[in-house]
Amino acid sequence: MYLSTTKEIAGKEVKEHLGLVTAETVYGAHIGRDLLASIRDFVGGRSKTYEKVLADLKKAALEELQERAKSIGADAIVGIKLDFGIAGANGSMMMLNASGTAVKLA
Repeated sequence: MYLSTTKEIAGKEVKEHLGLVTAETVYGAHIGRDLLASIRDFVGGRSKTYEKVLADLKKAALEELQERAKSIGADAIVGIKLDFGIAGANGSMMMLNASGTAVKLA
C-alpha cells in the first residue's frame, strides 16, 4: 500500500476517494523509562528511550491506518497527518493519532 503525506502519489492517478481513515495509539510510560528520561532532561542530550516509544507509536498507528484502509478497498492513503500528544495523570501516556484519505488508484 502506498502512503503519502501529500495529496497524490507520484506517477499514480487517484481514481476514487474512499474517505477518511484514522488510527489512534496510546502507550503508557513506566517509572524506569521516566527516570531515565528525567536524568537525560537534567544533563541534556537526546532521550533514546522516548525516541523508541515515539517510533513504536508511529509504526503501530501507520499499520492500523493501513488495515483500516485495506478493509474498505484502498490502494493508498494520501494526505497522512500524524499528531502526537500526552495524556493521563502527569503526562504518563504518550499518544498518536494518524489520519489520511483512503484512495483507489487507476
